[in-house]
Amino acid sequence: MHGRGFREAIAPIGLVIDKVEYAANQILITGRSRFRVSICPNCCRPSARVHSRYHRTLADLPSHGRPVRITLVARRFRCATSRCATRIFVERFPPDVAATFARRTARLDSIVHHLGLALGGRPAASLARRLLMPVSKDTLLRTVRRRFKGAQVKPTIIGIDDWAWKRGQRYGTIVCDLERRQIIDLLPDRGVATVEAWLKARPEICIISRDRGGGYRHAAARALPGALQIADRWHLMENASQAFLDAVRKSMRAIRQALQSAEPDPELLTCAERLQYEGFKRRQDADDTIRSLLGKGASIKAVVRATGYARKTVRQVARGGRSDMFRTRLSSLDPWLGTLDAEWRSGCRNGAELWRRLKIIGFNGSLRVVAEWATRRRRNEAAPNNVSRVIPSARVIARLMTMARDQLSKSEATLIATIEAAVPALVVVRNLADRFHRIIRQQKDFELATWIDEARKTPLRSFANGLSDDWNAVKAAIVEPWSNGQTEGQITKLKLVKRQMYGRAKLDLLRARLMPPRDHPSVLHQK
Repeated sequence: MHGRGFREAIAPIGLVIDKVEYAANQILITGRSRFRVSICPNCCRPSARVHSRYHRTLADLPSHGRPVRITLVARRFRCATSRCATRIFVERFPPDVAATFARRTARLDSIVHHLGLALGGRPAASLARRLLMPVSKDTLLRTVRRRFKGAQVKPTIIGIDDWAWKRGQRYGTIVCDLERRQIIDLLPDRGVATVEAWLKARPEICIISRDRGGGYRHAAARALPGALQIADRWHLMENASQAFLDAVRKSMRAIRQALQSAEPDPELLTCAERLQYEGFKRRQDADDTIRSLLGKGASIKAVVRATGYARKTVRQVARGGRSDMFRTRLSSLDPWLGTLDAEWRSGCRNGAELWRRLKIIGFNGSLRVVAEWATRRRRNEAAPNNVSRVIPSARVIARLMTMARDQLSKSEATLIATIEAAVPALVVVRNLADRFHRIIRQQKDFELATWIDEARKTPLRSFANGLSDDWNAVKAAIVEPWSNGQTEGQITKLKLVKRQMYGRAKLDLLRARLMPPRDHPSVLHQK
């Protein structure tokens, strides 16, 4: 037997501890309720007439490195009301002790709930086992679902964006409270009808930050016509850069003619570049056929029927696309190209040594990427008359044209100067894209209308028309402090949680793990 202080320290509040003993490397506690009467759950009248007793076992928090089991002596009472339909009932313990039918104490159930919120199923089960609180992954997820009760917040400023259930196939919608910096709801899809119904149920919303997709714009306009819509600033700048890249892609034929390198030397190409070049030659035959039919006045639909090519392919050719000979993707090496150029000019020409030097300053890519770059650079310098063996891709040209001249090597500066002299329209487009970025960064909304008028006379006219159609949201993005930046951050958190749970990431479980409960401090503060 132990002292009263020890018993009160290890047992939940509300119990009278009768016995504490050690058995089989665990602590066994026998306790009972401290109240002499109990309330009938049907008629809510107190009763002290004990019918019988039985034992109820609960798991509790571990103590002194040992698991704890509590055996409660639960009493059955006779109802004191003669007309009550409940003749015999079992006493209810306080909520701080255990819930009805629970097999764990309230404080252990709270720990299990927080483990499930933080880690999910299997990782939380592994940690709980190490903490001497063994619980299965399914029980953890059931606890998270059972204890979740969505917070009934009334947001006024929200951010809305889509997220991928499965990229390219199925998408959902995330809604964030930008003032409280928290997720307030997840919708099963990104359909206009779904978003419109959600917004109509919340007329108190006055500001909606969103991306530039048309679906959310139309849903917000229909549901809350008086709300201010704000286009996301990052997407605006990204769209401007993409529009400039499209202009470069459409000018690739003129660029190759200017550089007099329409036919690269196959001996100087790598295997991957040789495959891309052969594919380009095959595409050229198809593109010439499509251009000849379009030149004769045939419509896109007629060309599709005559040639059998996809409508998307015909549309790309009609708009000047599919002219890039060597296509490249964004590489992990792109942020380090300036450092590589400097090391190359200083005399370091070995790919492995270049890779080791980059690793020291934080590069996380593989040796193969750096070795291939060194091989291409070496072959380029070994070409006759120091002429580039291949024309750079449109993405590389766009990057070089937007870089400061003091960051370019001598060969790159010569290349860009030749392109700018031969295709002056690209210089105009590049300057317009730079001006648009400055308008966004420096919040010069008064220059936006003039910029749109000038851009409509250039290859940026499609982008300019899109800005004009979304004029109010674009102007609000420049002058208002709100943006979808924190919504994008919440999407990153959502992806992390979704991947933690593998195939168990259903909508109700995602809501339970990401949305604040009703007892969250921000919700209590609002109330």
